Amino acid sequence: MTISSRFAVAIHILTVLEMNREGVNTSDYISDSVNTNPVVIRRITGMLSRAGLVEVRPGVAGSKLARSAADITLLDIYRAVHAVDENGLFAFHDKTNENCPVGRNIQSTIEPIFSEAQKAMENTLAKVTMQDIVRDLASKP
Repeated sequence: MTISSRFAVAIHILTVLEMNREGVNTSDYISDSVNTNPVVIRRITGMLSRAGLVEVRPGVAGSKLARSAADITLLDIYRAVHAVDENGLFAFHDKTNENCPVGRNIQSTIEPIFSEAQKAMENTLAKVTMQDIVRDLASKP
């Protein structure tokens, strides 16, 4: 199981919006950079818009960030595109043998560990902003 690729695509979209903030950022323009269908871009941009990260005006070509790149964390994006369900990064096998002491108890044993691992990842995402991503990308040839 992997985190939905919507997360990586959403970061890509927001990076294009920030780096081309003086230009016109249509779904066709962005889809060319992401190398995907403009419909995918519109769907993910809609999710980002509902989360308050992107401004999209009907009838006007292009989108832009709704707030400063320094004020958008990767955790904001992760949550906006529903990369995974809350506490759902790790899946459990739900058909274990209840007559076996391991099968009966394994989920309650590993669930807190998985939950802590997800929190650690989310804490890391909360420390990285879109400004950090743009700055790093701008430093590359």
